[in-house]
Amino acid sequence: MTDTPPDRLSVNPDSPYYDAEVLQRGVGVRFKGVDKTNVDEYCVSEGWVRLTAGNARDRRGNAMTIKLQGPVEPYFRDDVAAEAEEG
Repeated sequence: MTDTPPDRLSVNPDSPYYDAEVLQRGVGVRFKGVDKTNVDEYCVSEGWVRLTAGNARDRRGNAMTIKLQGPVEPYFRDDVAAEAEEG
């Protein structure tokens, strides 16, 4: 497995950008310099994230999301934990 997260990733199993192996490893996302925990999908090359909007659901039972534009920095959480232990 590579040391960089994919360019585009989704937590929805129905999405073509869903990758269980990468998600199991643990991916964190910094959006505009702030760590976000409610990211549903992101794309680094296009510069956007989809964030879940609270507990709201659509008529199919999927979480409602909002799409925000800006710099996206994905990272593997285990890499950050290893750096914290070293430093």
